[in-house]
Amino acid sequence: MIAANPQTGRQRPPAPPRTWTNTRILGHVLMVLWAVSGASLVYYLSSNVASPFVAKYWPDFVSGFLVTLEIVGLSLLFGLLLSIPVAAARASKWKIFSRPAYAYVYFFRGTPLLAQTFLIYYGAGSFRAELEAVGLWPLFREAYFCVIFAFSLNTAAYQAEILRGSIQNVSKGQWEGAAALGLSKPVTFFKVILPQALMVALRPYGNEIILMIKGSAIASIVTIYDLMGETRRAYSRSYDFQAYIWAAVAYLMIVETLRRVWDRIEAHLTKHLVR
Repeated sequence: MIAANPQTGRQRPPAPPRTWTNTRILGHVLMVLWAVSGASLVYYLSSNVASPFVAKYWPDFVSGFLVTLEIVGLSLLFGLLLSIPVAAARASKWKIFSRPAYAYVYFFRGTPLLAQTFLIYYGAGSFRAELEAVGLWPLFREAYFCVIFAFSLNTAAYQAEILRGSIQNVSKGQWEGAAALGLSKPVTFFKVILPQALMVALRPYGNEIILMIKGSAIASIVTIYDLMGETRRAYSRSYDFQAYIWAAVAYLMIVETLRRVWDRIEAHLTKHLVR
């Protein structure tokens, strides 16, 4: 039924029929292919959920899954703590602080995470005497701590830029208005500026967490038996390609769960902005 215009009382003319353009046909074909692929994957997984491979390696996958969450969680936590002073240094007008912070962010954002992990894991042995002198060699000797150290440095560079950009995104009028009300700068920052900045940074922070989850597969290259490490070990013993399919599904489940949780958090924090 076509609704009438409340001002004139006349009915709106019907919309012209949509024609089947090449772009529309291609879009429908791609949707069909995606649907067929998804249905095939679901059928394959459901038919192999009780297979001997799953029964044998399921505990290893769960163990690797927990190791992945542990590595990502600790790296994000340490990266968050490190990103605060780095972001403050980046925003400082003193070049003695801003330039080293810029060099740090430039290096860790401009080089691959794999190269950074290798530099720390394999390069620490070149400084064994110095590390033993300060009592840090037991940490750098273990691949687990080297991975967390490398991941923390990497994500701290990204989080520092996210935090700095979100704070600078808040208009200067907020500072001026708080000053006109007689609020001190610390109170203005924590009560006025930071809540607005965190709402701006919420989505980039979620993207950074997702990137860290997927990037954590690099840990398997340096003998860490995380989810991908257990997957590689299971495949090397069974030569069954479904090991990587199950790993991909596990990573997809982690990312999708995080995305939904992040959407709920964002909707809760920004519900006052919805008209």
